[in-house]
Amino acid sequence: MPLDPDYPAPVSRPRPAKPSGWPVAAAVVAGFLLGALLLWWIAPKFGRNQQPTLDPNATERAPDPKSPLDAEEQQAVAVFETARESVVSVDTMVRVRRLDMRVQEQQTGTGSGFFWDDGGRIVTNFHVVREAASNPGAVGLRVVLADRTAWDARIVGVAPDYDLAVLMIGDPGFPGSKAKRIKVGTSADLKVGQKTFAIGNPFALSLTMTSGIVSALDRQIESLTERPIAGAIQHSAQINPGNSGGPLLDKDARLIGVNTSIATPSGGNVGIGFAIPVDTVNSVVTELIQRGRILKPDLGIKLVDQRRLRRAGFPDGVMIQQVEPDGPAAKTGLRGLGQDQQTGDVIPGDLILAIDGKEVENPADFARLLADHKVGDKVRLTVEREDKRFEVEATLRGL
Repeated sequence: MPLDPDYPAPVSRPRPAKPSGWPVAAAVVAGFLLGALLLWWIAPKFGRNQQPTLDPNATERAPDPKSPLDAEEQQAVAVFETARESVVSVDTMVRVRRLDMRVQEQQTGTGSGFFWDDGGRIVTNFHVVREAASNPGAVGLRVVLADRTAWDARIVGVAPDYDLAVLMIGDPGFPGSKAKRIKVGTSADLKVGQKTFAIGNPFALSLTMTSGIVSALDRQIESLTERPIAGAIQHSAQINPGNSGGPLLDKDARLIGVNTSIATPSGGNVGIGFAIPVDTVNSVVTELIQRGRILKPDLGIKLVDQRRLRRAGFPDGVMIQQVEPDGPAAKTGLRGLGQDQQTGDVIPGDLILAIDGKEVENPADFARLLADHKVGDKVRLTVEREDKRFEVEATLRGL
């Protein structure tokens, strides 16, 4: 092919010579020797000259001196030691039949309680034993003492309106010396800010003590029957599921309340606990032990159906339909529905408008205001009869 005169002829260039392999090998050997030297220098720091990890002559350390308990600690310890043997756990046990036809007990719930008297009677919440109270044939109760011995118990009486119950260990072999009755105080002189101690069985952790203060007084809580329990103690001693029925104590280890509920947005304790005041407990428990039930305050009257009363044109109060002979209302001269002998028309009964100055709008108000009293209390009734108002005083009986 002829060369183009406009382009010069190509010039051949010599190819570079391939490097020899010995410098690479030398570099590798040098790096290996340097690494080995470095390892030889570092290795003693990690083992060859390090102190041994084991010492066959090691001995237990002597405890450091302990300073004496301060006054607050001594007080808390004294409260626990005084009350611990009075506190019990209360377990509900369901009896189930297995495939081999044997009967087996399974624990379905747990709460707390405490010995009330030397006879072995135990106070707890009604909601702790509600299942056993409603189904005694299938659900039993077991009480575990501070010494971890377990005993079957039976119900003496319940007061659902107050969320209280009294139990008794039914085993004839139960030694009465184990029934350490709790010290009892009063809730009448409690002060916001005074110390409180709770002992119970939260989450089945027996004999757990927490402390706090009285946060507020005269709170109102609701029982399972939706009846208000007045005078409840709000406190900050931490209580959780399982504390129900356990004692709330003062600094002298005296009972000042029965722990019954908490206020919580999450289900856990946030420092707002409630206890039924001991003065209420004392009254209710005594009546349960005496009678096995609570006598409800009663006037000895039957009320007219509220819808019928409103349709008849009576906008306020509750009307007496019938007065029981010799009852509290009859003794004050109150009257029920009557009938005009000439015309046969119905004569309205007495209309109760207030009890002790508190308005009665419906039968629920009437029942609630009576329930705030005890059997034997005197109540002042504001009554309307034939457009005339007057007041009478009646003594409540028990029913």
